[in-house]
Amino acid sequence: MITVVGAGTGAPVAADVLAGARLVVGGRRHLSAAPVPEGAEQVVLGALAPALDVIERHLDEQGRVVVLASGDPGFFGIVRVLAERFGAQRLDVRAGVSSVAAAFARLGVPWDDAVVVSAHGRDLRTAVHVCRARPKVAVLTGPGAGPAELGAALRGDSRVLVVASALGSADERVERVTPAEAAARDWGPAVSVVLCLDEARAVGGVRSVAGPPPGPAQWALDEGEFTHRDSMITKFEVRALALARLGPRLGDLVWDVGAGSGSVAVECARLGAAVTAVEKSLDGVERIGANAAAHGVDVRVVHGAAPAVLAELDAPDDPDAVFVGGGGRELPEVVTVCARRARRTVVVAMAALDRVPAARAALTGAGFDCDGVLLQSSRLAPLPGDVTRLAATNPVFLLWGVRSPVRTEEGVPL
Repeated sequence: MITVVGAGTGAPVAADVLAGARLVVGGRRHLSAAPVPEGAEQVVLGALAPALDVIERHLDEQGRVVVLASGDPGFFGIVRVLAERFGAQRLDVRAGVSSVAAAFARLGVPWDDAVVVSAHGRDLRTAVHVCRARPKVAVLTGPGAGPAELGAALRGDSRVLVVASALGSADERVERVTPAEAAARDWGPAVSVVLCLDEARAVGGVRSVAGPPPGPAQWALDEGEFTHRDSMITKFEVRALALARLGPRLGDLVWDVGAGSGSVAVECARLGAAVTAVEKSLDGVERIGANAAAHGVDVRVVHGAAPAVLAELDAPDDPDAVFVGGGGRELPEVVTVCARRARRTVVVAMAALDRVPAARAALTGAGFDCDGVLLQSSRLAPLPGDVTRLAATNPVFLLWGVRSPVRTEEGVPL
């Protein structure tokens, strides 16, 4: 049997939990603070594979093994690895208070509606995009993905970072900083968790289901749900297919280039993505902000004309998906720039059919598999005498490119 004990957020490890252990595995600080039995072998957790091999040897010899971990070891912790290697039935887990629960408790803020994302040993970009998209996020940090790096990526966003360090110890610190302040500091190795908050929405209402709010019940909303100018808005039929091809989801970054009213940007944000909307007109920028606020989502708006303004969007922020609206002379160049940087998908909406070949060439030239469709819908419209006619909308060509997966020599997608 492997006894897994959550420690390090305030409660000491009881001596009886360790009594009779032949092997005790844990971080250096956990081992130094615990009453490890005399004669027990100790393994400091570093690389997991050697530690797991030692645990297996002791189990084969019928030795008792104790693993010391931080907080709740079943929450982004070592329980998953141990269960996969040895089977869940061989684990006796004594959970402590997780660093996430402890950090929110220090603030007196409920966390049943928080999103928790781990950047420990993972790409920081997912955590950054979740922080931009949601008002209450806990980020489990690691080397190269700590408060400074997170703050640098979120600089300019209306968020507060709460950095909780050495939780449960005499050196515990819980500090509120702006992203810019976080980016300017060396935080050291004692950071337990970083909370990223929109403090105006940090408390929230009564919940029945934990975690982030469910996705929207509807999408491809009616044009009347948005403020727009002279019907200059992506129609809901076009939006429906565009959203299906973009596939926006939590942890993604989506660009809406030539955003106009921002209807596509807002819909992607409602589906959980972080969104940057690019718009060249000042009144359009204001409309996008108003539409985002009306739907309760965060959309970063960049004022400027594409493709030039796209160079201002930092390379680490390369988008997962891009929607390109409008259809000026610069469209092929805009599509070319977006295709170079998009990780997954580019979707282009065009009213002018003669723009299609150049846009398609830009996508295929960047290595995308390309497809498209002409959308021409007719909506029900009333006529005098309580009868109905079909009113045609303007046809729109929707073109999309999907980046071809890189394959190994055996043909397996990477």
